[in-house]
Amino acid sequence: IDHTTSGITDELSSSDAPGHGDFILTSSSPNDWRSPQNDNLWQGVNGINNPCPAGFRVPTEAEWTAERDTWSSVSYEGAINSVLKLPCAGGRHYAVSNNGQLFLVGTNGNYWTSTVSGTKASRLNFDQTHAEFYAPNRAYGYSIRCIKD
Repeated sequence: IDHTTSGITDELSSSDAPGHGDFILTSSSPNDWRSPQNDNLWQGVNGINNPCPAGFRVPTEAEWTAERDTWSSVSYEGAINSVLKLPCAGGRHYAVSNNGQLFLVGTNGNYWTSTVSGTKASRLNFDQTHAEFYAPNRAYGYSIRCIKD
């Protein structure tokens, strides 16, 4: 599925697998694509709705921290020069008012972790001067980098 040109819908999913490839927009708290929220979607290789191939999973915040600590600089330069060659893919906005548009492409890298933070989830964000973790709303469209379990 090409999520840069996929369709959009503002109908939240009540199940772990929406049954379609549309990007789900929302404008109400807790700003998740699923209602009710499910904290177990990406937990391990057997996690419900694990987006990774068999034997792979989404890394935790601690695992991303260990990776980031190997970079030559804590910035997008360190990310692209790392063994993973992480690009600045930006993200896709979840708000109905933003219509699922891409943002910060070419200037920011955003990679989901499997670490839940209240009603939000942790992600690694890097740009020209930093690489830090934030906990944004789960409905954002950010990159996934899978690791072998």
